[in-house]
Amino acid sequence: MAVGGDVMALELRSSAFKNGEFIPAKYTCKDKDISPPLEWTGVPGGTKGFALISDDPDAPMGTWVHWVLYGIPAETKTLPEGISKDSVLPDGSKHGMTDFGRVGYGGPCPPPGPVHRYFFKLYALDAKLDLEPGLKKKALLDAIKGHVIEKAELTGKFKR
Repeated sequence: MAVGGDVMALELRSSAFKNGEFIPAKYTCKDKDISPPLEWTGVPGGTKGFALISDDPDAPMGTWVHWVLYGIPAETKTLPEGISKDSVLPDGSKHGMTDFGRVGYGGPCPPPGPVHRYFFKLYALDAKLDLEPGLKKKALLDAIKGHVIEKAELTGKFKR
C-alpha cells in the first residue's frame, strides 16, 4: 500500500498496549495469561505466510521464549486476544515450544525486580514452509532463514 509514493513498512500493533508501554496484567501470569490481540499492516508483496516469536531478553538466565507461532496464512492480518494453545490452530497455524516447556502463548512472568522488555517479532515470509508443530525458537529461525522478506517488532514492558 503506498502513501504519497512511499511503500508502507510492515508494522505490528496491539490494541491492548502501545509500543514501549506496559503490557496489561490480563496478558501475564498475574491474571488470565492469555495472548494479546495483535494486528499488522504494510504487508510486503510476495508474502506467503508469517511467523511470530515473543521473547524476553531481560530474563535472569538469558532470553526467555514466551510464544512461537508459525504457518500463519498470508491473508491473516490479525490475531485475536486469547488464541487457543492447541498445537495446530483451525487456520493451519502451528504453535512452537516455549521456554515454559509447552506450546501456546505463555505471558510475561518475570521474577520480582526490575522491568522486563517483551519483544513480539512478526516475520513476513516468501514461502509457505511445511513445518511440524512444536518447534523451538532456534529451529524456527533456522527454518525461515533466507525466507524473511520483512520483520516488524512491538515491544511491551512488565514488572512484578
